[in-house]
Amino acid sequence: MKDLYLVLKNLTRKKMRLFLTVFATFIAFMIFGTLTAFQKAFDSGVDLAADDRLIVLNKISFTQVLPIAYATRVRAVENVEAMTHLNWFGGYYQDPRSQFAMFAVDAENFMEVFDELVLSDAEREAWIDNRQGLIAGRAIADTYGWEVGDRIPINSNIFSQRDGRTDWDFDVVGIYEGEDPQTDTNGVYFHYEYFNETQSFGGDFIGFMAVRTSDPSLNETVIKTIDDMFANSPAETETVPEKAFNKAFIEQIGNLSLILTSVVLAAFFVILVIVGNSMILSIRERTGEIGVMKTLGFTSGRIFRMVLAESVLLALIGGVLGVLASGFMITLINSAPIQLPVLVLDGSVWSQAMLFVVALGFITGIVPAMSALRLNIITALSRS
Repeated sequence: MKDLYLVLKNLTRKKMRLFLTVFATFIAFMIFGTLTAFQKAFDSGVDLAADDRLIVLNKISFTQVLPIAYATRVRAVENVEAMTHLNWFGGYYQDPRSQFAMFAVDAENFMEVFDELVLSDAEREAWIDNRQGLIAGRAIADTYGWEVGDRIPINSNIFSQRDGRTDWDFDVVGIYEGEDPQTDTNGVYFHYEYFNETQSFGGDFIGFMAVRTSDPSLNETVIKTIDDMFANSPAETETVPEKAFNKAFIEQIGNLSLILTSVVLAAFFVILVIVGNSMILSIRERTGEIGVMKTLGFTSGRIFRMVLAESVLLALIGGVLGVLASGFMITLINSAPIQLPVLVLDGSVWSQAMLFVVALGFITGIVPAMSALRLNIITALSRS
């Protein structure tokens, strides 16, 4: 207890230096917490992908379509538990610059394949019964203020109706939540039949299919069966696990993991230099005091531990405050009217932060602590 008191007194003797050092550490950990939450959110598309879910695409490109007739044949494949087809709509609401993920889907089977999207029984039934019905994720619904019962016009920047209009009228019949806190709820889904019977071109074609197998161990068998079925046809298929599909889609944006990690490492390197120099300077200023403490009976090991504790405590104060601030930042980002994956500051982020706190405190404190450990009493007193 006495040693802790001395550590605190030494830490606060130069308040401006303490403030600046803690502030620098605070900024680094705020950046760490926020960017790590972003990285986890983008990775969640891969991490939360179902092991028993496959994506069937046109072999040439994701942008090439498949005949609607393929859906019936894929549904009949052995070990296919459920299947739905999806078509990118290119939807936007009011502002053409704010496009969101909107798909025309096989509504009757959609929720069986994507069962992580949670709708009430009443909402699901209302969606099946209403051809102009639309379900929206909680995030996108909150962004635009949609509520169940609203009738809204949504435009497409790709398709048009047969009368030349680019807008479709929809009834919001359900707002789905995510089974996991990081499940993306920025999607919008509506009936393929409504889309197919009203569009001016491209009828009876689909973008891709999502297949749920009866067991993940049978994925390779199902993949081979589907792709062999359409081999040498005008529209050959490529079937891949959903995890691989999502990962490839994210990588089109760029190596986000490398970018975010580089920013965090750069911030920590700068803080390492700042805090390390601050600790070395602080111990150098107290050389005479350390000599007196050793004269009074303080062992070198005890002084070593006190200096190291001072460094770790300094990192802990800045680190905890920084991660708390990142939590506040994440709350603001989640509540902003922008389309982003849900950011979550969970226990794993805190665990990583505390590991970095200890590492930062140890690395910045080990050099001055070793100097204090080896300091000779006579040398220390002569310097003072």
